[in-house]
Amino acid sequence: MENALDTLRRWITGSRKMVFFGGAGVSTESGIPDFRGAGGLYSQEFDEPAEVMLSRQYFFTHTEKFYEFYKRKVLAPDAKPNPAHIKLARWEADGKLLAVITQNIDGLHQAAGSKHVLELHGSAGCNHCVKCAAAYSLSDIMSARGVPRCRCGGIIKPDVVLYGEPLDDGVFRAAVTALDQADLLLVAGTSLSVYPAAGLINAYHGEHIALINHTPTDRDHMADLIIRDSVGAVLAGID
Repeated sequence: MENALDTLRRWITGSRKMVFFGGAGVSTESGIPDFRGAGGLYSQEFDEPAEVMLSRQYFFTHTEKFYEFYKRKVLAPDAKPNPAHIKLARWEADGKLLAVITQNIDGLHQAAGSKHVLELHGSAGCNHCVKCAAAYSLSDIMSARGVPRCRCGGIIKPDVVLYGEPLDDGVFRAAVTALDQADLLLVAGTSLSVYPAAGLINAYHGEHIALINHTPTDRDHMADLIIRDSVGAVLAGID
């Protein structure tokens, strides 16, 4: 009988419009902690719950505390792409992967070479002044003391989706379009419990859904194949 990895390998070999939908579990193998897993931000105690300290309201009412938490607990400027990021970039270059849809903000897919990356929750690498809209890099944020400020004096805000903010409509619609065109959906490293992002997989109408995650998800019943392993180990094992 064909094992799960062989089945996934066969599906990927036959695919020409694969879409990858990934979450925090893709980046944990690069040393970036997730939110919901053991040791994640939600399991730690802070002055306020993590979802409060990463909210739009908290950013504007407690900006200095927001940045102290954000820089210390969320950002990982030294993280490098892992085998999952690298394999996905290779599949895209080979014309096999249509798009990467990610809930992560770390930019590791682009660092690995992926071009068509749809960042549902924004990017920590992009930051703008709330007053004049001037752009700033991640290094500008990391090197700033206290609250990062623009040359005009305005506060610099990360282009990430904070709690209380909607997803970017253009990115969301592009993700729906990619999923609608896909012939294989590979979901990995996500609990599929964060909405509206998790609801995106309803836009997929292809033949197979393969799910790679260490723990059960809210959408296991939708998967045609489930592999309980690390994303990097699985993808690295597929030629």
